[in-house]
Amino acid sequence: MLAIIGGSGLTQLANLEVSRREVVRTPCGEPSGALTFGSIAGCAVVFLARHGYGHTIPPHQVNYRANIWALHAQGVSNVVAIAAVGGIRSDLAPGALVVPDQIIDYTHGRAGTFFTGGDSGVRHIDFTLPYCQTLRAACLAAARQAGETLLDGGVYAATQGPRLETAAEIDRLERDGADMVGMTGMPEAALASEIGLCYATLAVVANRAAGRGGGAGISMSDIAAVLEPAMGRVRSILAKLVASGGG
Repeated sequence: MLAIIGGSGLTQLANLEVSRREVVRTPCGEPSGALTFGSIAGCAVVFLARHGYGHTIPPHQVNYRANIWALHAQGVSNVVAIAAVGGIRSDLAPGALVVPDQIIDYTHGRAGTFFTGGDSGVRHIDFTLPYCQTLRAACLAAARQAGETLLDGGVYAATQGPRLETAAEIDRLERDGADMVGMTGMPEAALASEIGLCYATLAVVANRAAGRGGGAGISMSDIAAVLEPAMGRVRSILAKLVASGGG
């Protein structure tokens, strides 16, 4: 079963036929909200709004462990995470859609693992490829079927937030090899890997990163204006992904 984690701009799926909502308790605390069960094109899907259905949870306070645990406990095998990002690479203009293939973690203080030692011992995961290659390929194929341009590959820089970055920080991220910047990519990707979920991110470029837009700053109203039509394109890709069995 496919799970979709909605980020900023996607707190609900308009093309999801809802059958029920369920509050799931986890050993890691409360998820961001109830899980929404339903179907797209007749195929079962679970949806969770990462920031809560009222968009009330900032990125550094999301209970990523509870979210991933709750999805896994419901029998989910694949997770597509929708994330709004700032574009660093020149071709990542506002409105562009991309499936990253690498990630750099700049976050701090987040509960970032299920492996906390004790009786379970010390465990490590191979995180060389942080995203599921099979699911990435399925997303790209779904975009082609939907007639949407989805860029293949890029390095996602996960920053702490909730503030946006300075121009100097973006310069540093670019020197580090980052192509886009967001606040929710970690520890979500690592937790999915730890628990055995096939996980991919579909990133929506909401704005040029700080210092890249040619202006004095970043306008939240401009971001909202970009995200609304872009999320419609995301829904089209997700519908094709589910219908093709890619989820």
